[in-house]
Order: sequence, then C-alpha cells, then structure tokens
Amino acid sequence: MSIYKFISIMLHPIVIPTIGVICYFLLIPTSFGSNQKLSVLGLIFITTYIIPVLILIVFKKLKLIQSFKTESIKERKTPILIMLVLFYFIGNTFNTITNLRDLGLLFYATSLGLILIYILFFFKIKTSIHLLSLGVTTGFFMVLGLIYSQAFTAAVIISLVLSGLLASSRLYLKAHSPKEVYLGFFIGFFAPYIVYYTL
Repeated sequence: MSIYKFISIMLHPIVIPTIGVICYFLLIPTSFGSNQKLSVLGLIFITTYIIPVLILIVFKKLKLIQSFKTESIKERKTPILIMLVLFYFIGNTFNTITNLRDLGLLFYATSLGLILIYILFFFKIKTSIHLLSLGVTTGFFMVLGLIYSQAFTAAVIISLVLSGLLASSRLYLKAHSPKEVYLGFFIGFFAPYIVYYTL
C-alpha cells in the first residue's frame, strides 16, 4: 500500500468526526464524567462510522454502487443524503444539551457542508468529502477560539498540516482535481463560521 493511500484511509471522512470529538474533550473542560464522554463518543462512532459502513455494504450488495470508493457523482448522491440527515439529527440532539452545544455546532456545520456538496453535484462537481471533513475540523477549532477567547493553535496547525497531506494524497491518487480539493476544504472551513453566526 502506498503512503498516499494509507493517508487517505487513515483520514477518511467517517473517521474524522470521532477524532475531532476526542480532541474536543481533551482541549475543552466539561463537567462530563468519563462514562458520559464515552457514551457521547460511542454515539458518534456508531452514527458516523458504523452506520455509513453498513449502508455502503448494503448498497454494494444491491449493486447501487460499484465500489466502496463511490467514485461517481451518481453513486455518491444517496449516501451523502443519508449522512446529511444523520449529521443534522446528531447536531439537533447535542444542541439541546447545554454542555454539548459546541458539538451541536460541529455536526450542524458538517451537515451544512454536505448540503453544499450535494448542490454542487447538479453542476457536475465532485467535491472532496475528505477535505470537507478536515476543513470543518479546522474551522471548528477556530470558532471555539472565538467562543472561549482562547487560541487552539496546536489543534489548528495539526489540522492544516493533515489537510495539506490529505490534499496531496487525493491529488496523487487522481481521486479529485485541484478545484474539487480546494472547494472541499474551504466549504468545510467556512461552514462552522456560518453556523456560529446564524444560530
């Protein structure tokens, strides 16, 4: 396996939400105990990792997709629509819990990003969901800096470095054009700001 494929797998969009929330719990003090944090992480992991994997397996069995990479726009439409709804409902759930409203913002932002990506399908643009996920993570920690009046510099720098590595990998693997990679990142990056200033 090439290093580029390894990076694409390790930074897959269905992995990033769980990693992002782990980083959030490490950086932001909350009144939640360890068991409560594990319950939140469990819910996120099941909803953003297990369910998407099961959906892709079912779609593959039904021959609705040719491969798990969902390379064409046609193959991506339904899975992304399902994920959009899942992320919105997670955001809705967390937004009603005082100590988890930050995470509500994260998942609302991701669902907004997916809506914009879905709209771009009608213009035959296959935006990078890999870069969307890291763009959202980067923007989210910058918005947290506004909320808590504290710069989460390390988290932002790491997100940017990983975004650069991932973008290079997606381009090397010819999974996307440069335009699709940049669009994915910047849609993701600005989504948390849009949600923060409109909610």
